[in-house]
Amino acid sequence: MASIQKYMTKRQGIMWLFKTDIGIHPETGKRRTTTRRGFTTKKEAVEAAREFETQLANGYSIDNENYTFETVFNLWYETHSLTVKATTRKSIDSLFKNHILPRFAKLKMTKITRFYCQQVINEIAKTMDSVESIKIYTSLVFKFAVQMDILKKNPMEYVVIPSAQSTIDIEKEGSERNYWNKDEVKHFLDTIQSETSFRDYVIFHLLLYTGARKGEVLALTWDDINFSKKYIRLTKTLVQYEGKFHFHTPKTKQARRFISLDNTTLSLLQEYQDTEHPAFSPTTLLFKRESGEPMRLAYLNEKLAGLIASHKFHPVTIHGLRHTHASLLFEAGATLKDVQERLGHSDIKLTMNVYTHVTEHMKEQTAERFGNFMSS
Repeated sequence: MASIQKYMTKRQGIMWLFKTDIGIHPETGKRRTTTRRGFTTKKEAVEAAREFETQLANGYSIDNENYTFETVFNLWYETHSLTVKATTRKSIDSLFKNHILPRFAKLKMTKITRFYCQQVINEIAKTMDSVESIKIYTSLVFKFAVQMDILKKNPMEYVVIPSAQSTIDIEKEGSERNYWNKDEVKHFLDTIQSETSFRDYVIFHLLLYTGARKGEVLALTWDDINFSKKYIRLTKTLVQYEGKFHFHTPKTKQARRFISLDNTTLSLLQEYQDTEHPAFSPTTLLFKRESGEPMRLAYLNEKLAGLIASHKFHPVTIHGLRHTHASLLFEAGATLKDVQERLGHSDIKLTMNVYTHVTEHMKEQTAERFGNFMSS
C-alpha cells in the first residue's frame, strides 16, 4: 500500500508525493521503494499511486525506466542481424547510424511518446524518400521492447507518414529526365561500339534491351542463356559487402524471372560467346575481370559517367538504363502487366510510376491517335 505525504516547495508551496514498495532487487535480494513527487493535490497522488501499483501487479518493472533506446536496439540488432542477408544488414546499419540513432539513442524508452515519433517522421519526410523504411525499422525496435516487457505499447504504431504532394513520380517541368528515347539509345550504342571493349558493349546492350538490374547482369552465367528458346534467366544478383563478392537470390518471387530476347541480342550474345568464351562451362560468368573475379558493381557507373561526359550524351544513371527500357516498352505498345513482369516489380505501382515517364514522342502519338479517331 502506497504512503501518501505532503511536502513544501519554495515556488509552489504544498505538494504531494507517494512512496511504494517495488519488490526485491534481483541482484542484491533487498527490498526497494520508489518515490514519485510533483502532485498538486492529495487526490492526484492517490490516483497516481493506485495506477502505478496496478502496473506493478501486471508485471511492470521499475528497471524498465532505465533502458535507453540504444540499449534495446543493441539487443534487438544482436538477434535480428543474424536472420538477414549481408546486403540487407548493410542497409539497416546505414539507416540506424545516420537517421534513427541520432534521434532516439539516448532517450529512455518509457519516455518516448507517439507525439515525438510523429515529429521525427515529419522531419525526415521533408528531405528523404526512405522515411517508410525508417519508420518500419524503428517500429521493430519498439515491438521488441514490448515483447521484452519493457514497454506496454509501441509508440510508432499509429504514426502517419505525411503524403507527398503527388504520390506518383511525375517529372516536374525543367527537371532532368533519367532515361533516353529511342534515337538516343541508338546513338549511344553506335558510338561506344568502337571505343569500348566488346564485353562492356554487350553489358550496356543487355541493360538497355532487357531492363535487368546491373547486379543481375553481372551475375549471369552461360547456363542462364537459352539460345534455342530465346530467353535469359534472372535468378541471382551480384552484391559486394565488406570488400567481398556474394551471389544472392532475389528478395521477391517476381524478381526471379525469364526474359525473352530479340534476335539482335541473341546474335550479339552468340558472337560474344564465340569470341570471348570459346571454351566455357555452364557456370562461367559472362562478364568478369581478366583475373576471373566478378566485376566491381561501381565499374559500370563509372564507365557510363565517363562515356556521357566524353560524348555529351543526355545524362542518365545506370538505373536510368532500366528506366529507358521500360519507357521504350510502353512506347512499343506493351501493357502495364507486361512491363511489370519483365522488370520484376513486385508491386504494379512501381511500374505505374515508370509509366508516367513515357517519352514526349509517345505523348504526341497518343494525341495523334485520339485526333485521328475523332476525325474518322
